[in-house]
Amino acid sequence: MLNAVVAAVTDRIIERSRDSRAAYLALIEREAASQVRRPGLGCANLAHAYAGTAEDRDAMKADAGMNIGIVTAYNDMLSAHAVYYRYPELMKVWAREAGATAQVAGGVPAMCDGVTQGYPGMELSLFSRDTIALSTAIALSHGTFEGAALLGICDKIVPGLLMGALRFGHLPMVLIPGGPMPTGLPNKAKAAVREKFAEGLVGREELLEAEIGAYHSKGTCTFYGTANTNQMMMEVMGLHMPGAAFVNPGTKLRQELTRAAVHRLAKMGARGDDYRPLGHCVDEKAIVNAAVGLLATGGSTNHLLHVPAIARAAGIIIDWEDFDRLSAAVPLIARVYPNGSADVNAFEAAGGMPYVIRELLSEGLLHGDIMTIGGQDLSAYAKTAVVADGALEWRDTPDSGDETILRPATAPFSADGGMRILAGNIGRACIKVSAVERERWIVEAPAMVFDDQARRDRGIQARRAGEGRRRRRPLPGAARERHARAAQADPAARRAAEPRVQGGPRYRWPHVGRERQGAVRDPLLARGAARRCDRPDPRWRYDPRRCCERHAGGAGRRRRLGGSRDGRDTTAGQRHGPRAVRDVPWARRRSRKGRLGDAGGRRALINPFVPSRDRAKPRARIDGHPRGLSVDRPFRQARWLLGTNGRNQER
Repeated sequence: MLNAVVAAVTDRIIERSRDSRAAYLALIEREAASQVRRPGLGCANLAHAYAGTAEDRDAMKADAGMNIGIVTAYNDMLSAHAVYYRYPELMKVWAREAGATAQVAGGVPAMCDGVTQGYPGMELSLFSRDTIALSTAIALSHGTFEGAALLGICDKIVPGLLMGALRFGHLPMVLIPGGPMPTGLPNKAKAAVREKFAEGLVGREELLEAEIGAYHSKGTCTFYGTANTNQMMMEVMGLHMPGAAFVNPGTKLRQELTRAAVHRLAKMGARGDDYRPLGHCVDEKAIVNAAVGLLATGGSTNHLLHVPAIARAAGIIIDWEDFDRLSAAVPLIARVYPNGSADVNAFEAAGGMPYVIRELLSEGLLHGDIMTIGGQDLSAYAKTAVVADGALEWRDTPDSGDETILRPATAPFSADGGMRILAGNIGRACIKVSAVERERWIVEAPAMVFDDQARRDRGIQARRAGEGRRRRRPLPGAARERHARAAQADPAARRAAEPRVQGGPRYRWPHVGRERQGAVRDPLLARGAARRCDRPDPRWRYDPRRCCERHAGGAGRRRRLGGSRDGRDTTAGQRHGPRAVRDVPWARRRSRKGRLGDAGGRRALINPFVPSRDRAKPRARIDGHPRGLSVDRPFRQARWLLGTNGRNQER
């Protein structure tokens, strides 16, 4: 029997998507009935399509079987996709075995976040998903294919392939994974070397050797990140062959699963009696299955971006509220790094996806009655694939081989899923609580906002250097006694004794110049004691330089940064304009190094969370460029990245 929460969320999605889903199904029905397909193409068109394949030209001319279009994300810079080098050649042979033909329809880009992370190339990562979707659609637009095989594994590649393929949802399709690399240096050992490098205990050469020991072969990385979460989702949606997700490259089982996928695809065409178009396989129930699998295994939070996008491509509307509701009902039954110490190879050895699907089906947490490519319903995916006597077969899945990695749904690691929706004064976000120890779920600390990675790195380094200097300075006697008393008190009293910064319930923007609710001066920005303010103005809640009309500005360093030397309010009765750094014609105006900006005052301090009324017609210039660079662009970029409209509200 289906779980009540899962059923309610599914009904909610179906009702919300009624019009858009109907429009999508009508689209693929029109595409299926159109003449843009092999029998309807002109002779010159067909001649161009057949010119590159001498071996299969006669079979294509006879139009006796399916012609499969292969869309590949192969490159040998990305280890997970390097395994696809020989796949098209082998798949053509296996297609002939099934009475079909195959051609490479096109290639799509595949970038590696592991290579670009921390560098400007990473900014293209999410955009690459849409490029991949467009490339997939271009590859399948020729009208010469009756089915498609999609070769892709990693972060943005699988979502992009699926989004583009759904535009041709009248065709049957199968996704073919390559599998994870064998286990190398354990993740904990790798993390230990990274920590030693950060502390200066080992050099770059030792760090590089450790990293190469961890990422050492063809195949996906062995931690449970976005790439491996992709494989999990394709399995619970029924778009792989059963058990194909986490089989290592180069093994007999991997080869037989790929061969079986090609044979199965050749039988699912519109001319046969088992027509399974992709647009009907990816329905509301399949999307809910993807969300449930994500929560039950503690998968990558990136899929709170990708699952809604895939769903929209099929006319289905799912939002974060649906994930949040499902999380309350779906137990966490897997512990895979970074949620645990085991990698995906250990996860597969303990039972892998067949065990996960079996447990979730038994508790009514997955829709079993979906259209899959591997069988009549999802129950076929609860069996384990093996090669016996040279032939591929599926057997009943045993119980968990290691309950530190996989547990039954009746005795999970956690009674609810591994994700939460976090809402605060700067917007909404998803967090992966399954990867964080419970005592670290609440963090109260100042927040520093940067508009690019380079500035963030410089800020963190400067902050660490400052902390190092402060640690060498002993606490005054009174402060030492206060901290000692707080350490013996209850947690509430301890928090009250600690310095606090205003701006939100948990994650707070540093507010200079306030003491209400226990706030003291911001240690990042201010020097000297903070002034008291009994009438804070909510209009400037997110501006670290102001707290009310009375304290809106002022001349002098201490008043600008929030306070006088002795803590008294020295700005009362004076006339203060609402000008801030970003409002002046040039960021270097009346500034010296370190006062209004860094790098000699050439860079403006930009706060994207200031209410829009305070930054109308901004005039600041960045980096001292002779012509100037308007801050309009960073503001728009920050609003787009954070999903806010400048007033700290969701779009």
